[in-house]
Parts: sequence; C-alpha cells; structure tokens
Amino acid sequence: MSDDIVIKTVATKPYLDQMPGTSGLRKKVPVFQQENYPENFIQSIFDVSGDVKGKKLVIGGDGRFYNDQVIQKAIRLAVANGFGHVMIGQNGILSTPAVSNLIRKYKALGGIVLSASHNPGGPKQDFGIKYNISNGGPAPEKFTNAAFERSKVIDQYLTVETSDIDLSQIGKHQIGATTIEIIDSVADYAEMMEDIFDFDAIRAYIQSGFTLQFDAMHAVTGPYAKEIFEKRLGAAEGSVINAVPLPDFGGQHPDPNLIYAKGLYDLLMSDNAPDFGAASDGDGDRNMIIGRGMFVAPSDSLAVLAANAHLVPAYSAGLKGIARSMPTSCAADRVAEKLKIGMYEVPTGWKFFGNLLDHQMATICGEESAGTSSDHVREKDGLWAVLLWLNILAVRRQSVADIVNEHWRHFGRNYYSRHDFEGVDTEVANKVMQRLRGELASLAGTSIDGQTIEKADDFAYHDPVDQSVSAHQGIRILFDNGSRIVVRLSGTGTTGATIRIYIERYEADEDKLALDTQEALAELIAIAEKIIQVKAITGFETPTAII
Repeated sequence: MSDDIVIKTVATKPYLDQMPGTSGLRKKVPVFQQENYPENFIQSIFDVSGDVKGKKLVIGGDGRFYNDQVIQKAIRLAVANGFGHVMIGQNGILSTPAVSNLIRKYKALGGIVLSASHNPGGPKQDFGIKYNISNGGPAPEKFTNAAFERSKVIDQYLTVETSDIDLSQIGKHQIGATTIEIIDSVADYAEMMEDIFDFDAIRAYIQSGFTLQFDAMHAVTGPYAKEIFEKRLGAAEGSVINAVPLPDFGGQHPDPNLIYAKGLYDLLMSDNAPDFGAASDGDGDRNMIIGRGMFVAPSDSLAVLAANAHLVPAYSAGLKGIARSMPTSCAADRVAEKLKIGMYEVPTGWKFFGNLLDHQMATICGEESAGTSSDHVREKDGLWAVLLWLNILAVRRQSVADIVNEHWRHFGRNYYSRHDFEGVDTEVANKVMQRLRGELASLAGTSIDGQTIEKADDFAYHDPVDQSVSAHQGIRILFDNGSRIVVRLSGTGTTGATIRIYIERYEADEDKLALDTQEALAELIAIAEKIIQVKAITGFETPTAII
C-alpha cells in the first residue's frame, strides 16, 4: 500500500510553557487533545534528529488514556518523515526500560515513550511524550533544547492519510516504504532479564517456600511481571496483583510509595505477610521494596544492591562505579569507598547517567525517587531492581530485614527523608528558591541550633565525559558532621510547582540504628525551616507528602 504525504500547516509556538532542557512534554490530557498539539511536538523531535530516512523507530507507552490515539498519530508522522521501520509494543504497551532495551538491541535511531511516569491517568489527568536517543537513554539537554527551539518556529508537520493500525495483533504492515511491526511487548525484555540474573536460583528459592507479592498498580509492568514472576520463576498465581494495565490505572495513583501503595505496605507489616513485596509505577521505571516487617527506603536499596551485586551473574566481576542523583542519600558513597570504585553525584534526571554508563565509568545508578538501574539499559528499571533483590535473597537466604540491618551495622545508617510541598504557586515557589540563593554566601560558617554549616551552594554538575556544565540543579546545605539539607523544585508535576526538601544525617552508633526516621531527623527538620522558610513563605502548615 502506498500513501501520499499530506503536508499540513500548524500553529506556531504550540507549547511555549514547556521549559527547555526536559526530556519530554508532560501536560493534562485536554492540553494534548488540542488540534495538532502532539503532532507539533513529535515533528519538532524529528526535525532535530538529523537524517531519519530509512531509520528504525520504537514507539510504546504505559497504556494510559490517549496512549492509543497518539500512537496512531506518531505512526503517520514517522511514515511521512521517511522512517524505514517502526516497532510498536502490542496494544501500544512498552515499559520505559523495555523501550530502552529495544532501541539498543535493534539499533534504532530512537524511541517515543508515551507516559507521564508515576502521575495519574484518565481523561482529565496526565499524559506525556518523551524521546529516547540511540543509546536508549533520555534525550540530553542539547537535543531537547534544540527541539524546544524548533517548536517555537515550526509551521508544518508531515503526515499520511491511512487507516489506523490494529495494535492488538502481532505482525507487520507496510505503508509506503515503511514497515510497521507490532511486537510482543514482553519477550525481548524478559530474555534480557534471564541473561542478567540467575533464574534457576530464584526459581529454586521460590519452590522452597519463599513467597512474594508484586503490585503492578494497573500500570505497564503487569504483563511483564506475570510473565517473569509467575510463568518463568514459578511464583504462585496471584503473586502479581493489579496486573492489567488500565487507561486510568484503576482510578489509582501509580506511584510506588508509602502513600499510594499503602495496601502493599500494610500487608507486609501484617501477620499474614509474604516474605517479600514490591511495586512499580506507571511506566515501569520506579520500584518499591518491602520485606516482611521492613520497608526499604530507595536510597538504602541502592546501597544494599550495590554492596551485594557481585552475587548476581551479570555483576560477578564487580562494579565499575556507582552513580546517584545529588538529592539521593550518601549511603551508596560508603559502599563505593569500601569497594574502592568511582562514586559520581549527578543532577536529578536519568539522562545525566548516560555518559557515565556509556563510558563504563559506572555500573549501577540510583535516584531517591525510587529509580534504580544498571548499564543493561539507559533508563531506570523497576523490575530489574526487584529481580536483583530476589537474586540476592536467593543466594544469601536471609530476610530483607536481616540484610538491611546487617548493612547498617557494617556501613552505618544514613537517616533520610523527603518533604514535598506540592501544588505551590509557581511564582511563590520561585520566590522561595530566589531568596535562598541570595542567602547562600552568608550561610557558610554559621551555626544554627548547634549545627555548623560547612558549605552552601547551588549545585552545578561538570560532566566528566563531555565537559558540559549543568547549573542550578538544587541547593545544598552541608554541615560539618556530614548532615545535609537539599532543596530543589521538581519538574514531574503538571500543575503548579513542587518544592522538595531532603534531610539527611549519618549515624554510625549501632545502638542508634533503629530510631524512627522523622524523630532522628527532627532537629534538622527544624533547622531546614529556619533556613528555607518554606512554610512561612508558601503558607503551607505541613508538607503535602513525607517520604
């Protein structure tokens, strides 16, 4: 079948409120439903991608509302722009790490990920489009800045008039010179996991009586988890719950944390708890780990996984290095020091890990917002983190609680918490940050409630590979005893701004390793308000979320 290319003229400046430097566009569904809105963004990406003629493109998403319609639009744009081969997950489903794997495995030019990550879905909720480049990772700032600039002047996009592709049936279609291939969403990813982990050891541990429950939160990881945990590893049927991806995630918020996955937490704290519990988010790149009676904070999980990764086949030769986002606790730093390997602190955003991974400077990376992964892909990978935990448990034959407590005894504990102030008026949020930036020079050397500030700065990252500099990545207030307060604005929401405050202190005394986190941090929390004045300026009496 051959289709004529129909060029349409579209309105200029379709999304000037989307700041440059982000890896994608995230707005409410009604915004995306404006005429030509997704087409403008996708065409801007293609326009700055160089020669796309004959190249391969991957498309998939987390199944949220509007996912299927935007895929059809993207197919038409890809055909009209001359891509030779477009690979799409069955039913439009592909987790973010699965997209990264497909790009790398099949040497695609890039991939379009349709997701708003852990944000709610539905007709009035959130939607997003993100572009991953040829290494499988999120597009870097240089690329996204170029796409943003292009979007300011774009006046046309290329499309073809053709019937919709049936996304439910695996197979190939030909539109002009472009092959459209609907693929099994899970197979390539599951095969990669079997190459990384000792599935025989995990399977034997499950057969010995080890029990687990995984909550897919009606998001993208349901089909992956059913295939891997129940079919390939032999976990009992029903070990994976909320396994069917739904356009509105069942009316729930697909963010695996103690607020939105409280049911799983309560189960693991109960008398009928399985040995292990885990969850993942909307697009499959985040994870939550809970053992019987033990919640594992993401920063601790990164440190424990790094310290035990050598027990897994793919990492048996050791790690090349560890990288973490700047707000993530320093727990992993102590592991890197013990292992005598590199430790890298980067800005928030997975794209900043790409150069380190590509140049074999780091093997495992993590963010405090429950994102953990390794050099097998260039994205966060929720199921990978769960499988790494399972492999370690299968080898050590200890409980999650025993492993974490032993880790703290050996390395000490970094008490750590994040206080979010969500939905803050953007102008007010900027006022908080601007006032704090103006105070930085005067903070160093001062003492507040007996705590001496050693350094205060606005974090700037100097990439050791390409020498690029990313400035204004969050404010750090560092105390002489190793404690930290970090403040930054988050870009993951679609309404207003979120001020995130991270509080951390290190404890080496074995008699003080089992304190309540908020109690252990109470003094620093009070100091943070005195310095930042977030409550006084915003009018918020308490954080909207404490994680």
